[in-house]
Amino acid sequence: MADGLSVFLVEDEALIRMMIADMVVELGHHVVAEADNVRDASAFAMTAQYDLAILDINLMGVYVDPVADLIERRGKPFLFATGYGPELLPSLLRRRPILRKPIAMDQLKAMIDSMFPGAPVKAPH
Repeated sequence: MADGLSVFLVEDEALIRMMIADMVVELGHHVVAEADNVRDASAFAMTAQYDLAILDINLMGVYVDPVADLIERRGKPFLFATGYGPELLPSLLRRRPILRKPIAMDQLKAMIDSMFPGAPVKAPH
């Protein structure tokens, strides 16, 4: 983790995905895989090497909980980035951290800091 965290990003809106990816990079981390649908996200969830996954809850009308379940089975940490509330999640996933959209850089930094104490992170500008 000397070079920051490897992040798996799941978001169906291309502009929002690019914005979050830019924030991840600006904080000193890197995006190692991206997906905009449950099928691709499920494949990456099982095979990609990442430290943290950031998941949108609703991908083109399909809920992301099957992907979250796969990530949880691998024992990888993840958080949700959504405009929705936790009530849309299955009860077992409601305990996961949620960032509300629109996401601010300081909120993302604070969430990553809380999940990875001591991880090298640049301060947002």
